[in-house]
Amino acid sequence: MDKSLIRNFSIIAHIDHGKSTLADRLLLAVGAIDERKFKNQLLDDMDLERERGITIKASAVRLDYKAEDGKTYVFNLIDTPGHVDFAYEVEKSLRACEGALLVIDASQGVESQTVANHFLAIDNNLEILPVINKIDIANIDIDHAKMEFMEILKFKEEDIQLVSAKEGLGIKPLFEKIVSFIPPPEGDDAAPLQALIFDMKYDQYKGIIIYVRVVNGALTPGQGIKMMHIDRDYHVEEVGVFRPEISQGKRLGSGEVGYITCNIHDPRDVRVGDTVTDAQTPAARPLAGYRHLNPLVFSGVYPVNAKDFMDLREAIEKFRLNDSSFVYEPETSQSFGHGFRCGFLGLLHMEIVQERL
Repeated sequence: MDKSLIRNFSIIAHIDHGKSTLADRLLLAVGAIDERKFKNQLLDDMDLERERGITIKASAVRLDYKAEDGKTYVFNLIDTPGHVDFAYEVEKSLRACEGALLVIDASQGVESQTVANHFLAIDNNLEILPVINKIDIANIDIDHAKMEFMEILKFKEEDIQLVSAKEGLGIKPLFEKIVSFIPPPEGDDAAPLQALIFDMKYDQYKGIIIYVRVVNGALTPGQGIKMMHIDRDYHVEEVGVFRPEISQGKRLGSGEVGYITCNIHDPRDVRVGDTVTDAQTPAARPLAGYRHLNPLVFSGVYPVNAKDFMDLREAIEKFRLNDSSFVYEPETSQSFGHGFRCGFLGLLHMEIVQERL
């Protein structure tokens, strides 16, 4: 596929500034979903995300956009959480992108996580496109929000996009700006395969679905691959993309974001931040992985009934697939029996993990 037509970007923002609503609106605008199937927080596919109205997991989706220049561009969009406890999800996502939409609420302006996410995007060498959302609110001072963007984060006024994700205002100009502002990915299809694992989830039929960003080379079904950090070989069974449902394909080339399955069922066999390379002609060195995060909150997690310990262990191992910032080790207590000592990035993170388990 022509890499000049690919745009990989994340949506980042402070909590409640409208990231997920904007992602929903972008999907609706290009026809990835129709009005009948449309529902708020479409990419938040966990019940817990809908119940609390927050994004917990990053979601990847591929969109096709026919631009005013007559070309059809492929957008790989990754919607990320806003809450500080899930900053690691944001960081993982940014490594798969060349650009980021930094969204602020017109009525709230620049807030703490706006600044933190801005510097996170800078650290990952991304082009940052400033977006002011919720311009449909009555008596809003858009000029004040613009001034905050320009004075605090040093954006140029001509780059600031005005949208209302709820009402669908300003979406077409935003698409055109993404095309011109965010650079296409670099990479060489003919070079040895290097693909970064940036997320995964468990499927009871396919095994572990591995989210990858191909940097160099290409991935095809039947190909022999090696995980460079854990030094294990596998065969690719399926490749594809998310539209937003899983859509099987024939190939993932350099610069593309998608998934692979290799009939892996043991969560310990895959690691986020690992590099996938070709088993026959491996790359000389792996890609830079992710920094190690230190947990800030610790808690003991034990089964109510001792006989459920194995079920709890299996659930924790599968959960670790989805959340690399969650750490655990077995421990034994005289009062509670066998369980796990778990580390979390914050109290909300701990609460969410307990509910999901």
